[in-house]
Amino acid sequence: MNFYDFTKEKLEKYFTDLGENKAKAEILYKAIYRNKKTLEEIAELSQKTKDKLLNDFSFSLPETIALQDGGDTAKALIGLKDKSKVETVLMRHKFGAGLCVSTQVGCAMNCAFCQSGKLKKRRDLTAGEMVSQVLVMARENPINHISVMGIGEPLDNFDNVKTFLEILSSPYGFAFGNRHITLSTCGVVPMIERLKEIDCGFNLAISLHAPNDEIRSRLMPVNKRWGINELMTAVREYSKSEKKRIAFEYILLDGINDGFEQADELTELIKGIDCFVNLIPYNQTESSDFKPSSRSDDFFRQLRSNGVNAIFRRKFGEGINAACGQLSSKYD
Repeated sequence: MNFYDFTKEKLEKYFTDLGENKAKAEILYKAIYRNKKTLEEIAELSQKTKDKLLNDFSFSLPETIALQDGGDTAKALIGLKDKSKVETVLMRHKFGAGLCVSTQVGCAMNCAFCQSGKLKKRRDLTAGEMVSQVLVMARENPINHISVMGIGEPLDNFDNVKTFLEILSSPYGFAFGNRHITLSTCGVVPMIERLKEIDCGFNLAISLHAPNDEIRSRLMPVNKRWGINELMTAVREYSKSEKKRIAFEYILLDGINDGFEQADELTELIKGIDCFVNLIPYNQTESSDFKPSSRSDDFFRQLRSNGVNAIFRRKFGEGINAACGQLSSKYD
């Protein structure tokens, strides 16, 4: 068993099933996640307990095949036990570091502007494989924010992502606060309706990228399954029920979705939702003919004049192919 797949509650059951005190789960969780100790360094546990844990669990972390550091951004190519590879990206801010975590090997969404979408989905990552990305990158960099928006669609791997978020937010483990976890989805509507099952108060970001079905279906095949009206209904209901502010992510593509007409459509689409719009400069990829918008400032001003709370996302990692939409699990 992979230790990092276990929530504290599941670990408590493991100990009680052995006839031991479930408080050992809290000791182990705090030591591994909060204090970054190895099993052998945990003085509160007997050698007999440690031997049993080593026999039943794997505590090993995946191999870092390659690490590219671009100053404000570092990208790790991580090799998993079955020889699959994923990428995770560290972004250094003045106030601390954020980590962008992958949730799948490949991606089934095939968004036209995204290099990750060109990868065929091979499998879901386990919760432990997501936790491992955090542990590997936290060795040298204290991390204070997690973004679940690397390779893969998080809500296409709902159960494992749910467990991952529970481990992240556990006060006995990583103890990430509710403002320090962001989950992004391209719009798997049935799973948005299930998000209320995850009780850690995370931030929700919707990869919207277009204000109508015609443009969005061209860019994002998921829209052909769940159209924009169905998506927005689910988002409105989630925002109201959870009393959460929503982030709408919007990549600006030259001549595609960046005109005044689209800005006005977007304004109407999100009206009445407690939200903001995160405008993302397009990052060039080798498999796409899209170009960064030449009208991004005008689009921004139009949204602001319409009363929309819009911001530009700071660019990270473009020089090492670690920016939004550029992850490909390759290393040259």
